[in-house]
Amino acid sequence: MPARAFTHTTSRRLLTLGALVMACHAQVQAQQLPESDSPLWEIGGFASALSQQAYPGASQNIGRALVLPYFIYRGKYFRADRGSLGVRAVKTEEFELDVGFGGAFGSTSKEIDARNGMPDLGTLVEFGPRLKWNLGAAPGNGKWRAEVALRGVFDLTDQFKDKGFALEPELVYERSSSSGWRYGTSVGLVFGDQRLNDTFYGVAPAYATASRPAYTAKDGLIMSRLSLNVSRKMTPDWRIFGYARLASVEGAANTASPLTRQTTASTVGIGMTYTFARSSALAAD
Repeated sequence: MPARAFTHTTSRRLLTLGALVMACHAQVQAQQLPESDSPLWEIGGFASALSQQAYPGASQNIGRALVLPYFIYRGKYFRADRGSLGVRAVKTEEFELDVGFGGAFGSTSKEIDARNGMPDLGTLVEFGPRLKWNLGAAPGNGKWRAEVALRGVFDLTDQFKDKGFALEPELVYERSSSSGWRYGTSVGLVFGDQRLNDTFYGVAPAYATASRPAYTAKDGLIMSRLSLNVSRKMTPDWRIFGYARLASVEGAANTASPLTRQTTASTVGIGMTYTFARSSALAAD
């Protein structure tokens, strides 16, 4: 292989791997609630196994297992923690504005009967501004928070191709127990523009069959979802976590798509993290 081709291919794979690590880091850290004595930075690794719906409205789940490193930094302005990556532009007692980050694993058309013969669904990464609004105390010594995220979505496996935008409003409840367990639950909606919805639900004429007619997706609601996460620190370095999500496409914009095969589905995952090193300095907040 020519040196130039090798360099281009290797760089693209490294960039994709780096973005995937960040996306997985965001997903894992989102399962872990904040602590008042958090260090300024942490370096560690995590292992996670999950079963997730192939895409909203799919009738099949896909399984994935990962072992990857993670890095957390809780600076006053720059943050890489709990689903955020980048500049925290505003922070008050009530409001916070930052750059949110997330991702979803892809799947091949061979794994999904409804998409057999169609292009694969790539691993998607999303990022963009996120507004958090602290709503105050909740039952059980918990806290309420509202979030609204507007994120661009890109396909890691297709040279970061722009897949459109997602709007994600969410209501979050978090609490900690005296036994060391931390809990969080949320309800939210996910809206997508036409390009993003067409990624999941569009059927080009070239891929139409007798049982899968051509379909052009519409913008609008992708799904509603209910999420639950729980974590516990077992030692100063080891933490376990688990999460579950119930998603529904009832009333969504593209229930008429031939790729919408199931109204509700669940995602579940478990994992653990290990911290190799941490700063002695504590985060400011």
